[in-house]
Amino acid sequence: MFIPGSNLPVGPSPQGQADAALQPPAQAADDRRLSGDITMWCVIALEMLTFGLLFVVYAVARGQDPWVFRTGQSTLDLRLGALNTVILLTGSWCAARGVQALRSARATAGARWLWGAAALGTAFLVVKGFEYQQKLHAGYGLESDDFWMFYYLLTGFHFMHVAAAVLIVAAVAFLVPRRPWGPADTQAPETAAVFWHMVDLLWVVLFPLVYVLR
Repeated sequence: MFIPGSNLPVGPSPQGQADAALQPPAQAADDRRLSGDITMWCVIALEMLTFGLLFVVYAVARGQDPWVFRTGQSTLDLRLGALNTVILLTGSWCAARGVQALRSARATAGARWLWGAAALGTAFLVVKGFEYQQKLHAGYGLESDDFWMFYYLLTGFHFMHVAAAVLIVAAVAFLVPRRPWGPADTQAPETAAVFWHMVDLLWVVLFPLVYVLR
């Protein structure tokens, strides 16, 4: 900008400089965005509400017949439950590392971390399936009593969610070499990781509620 009749340029005013300084950097604004797809967050909210209602119903039923629930809980293998807790927590760590690697344009490392998360999810399913087999072989079925009805309902519903998380994460890992995911676009990997973290969080509540609390 020039003053008419003068060859001297006029710089920005102090007020303009102050306004520019107050503008947040583009990267900072991007860092504040919600990770993953908004549709997945809506699904997660619905799933969390559903599980929350089931947990409340379970707690009420246990309060009405504590002896039946304590007897059923005493037959559960805490070691298998604890092992699956470690497996899911480690899987969440792998999923987070995978997204972090993709954000840093390290596609190979990202795919490996995501495959690791999928493998750990599969391990969870195998351990849980072994536990189901043990209980059914011992004669504890869905119709044995109220505890076993809730046990199979809660853990079975969660089992299906873990299976879905494994498929989603594995699909993203498979697509990593075929898609240009990088620092500018990691929405799909983030969405998969967010779903995995939901499954992990549900188990962190479900394990003590069903296995530990008396």
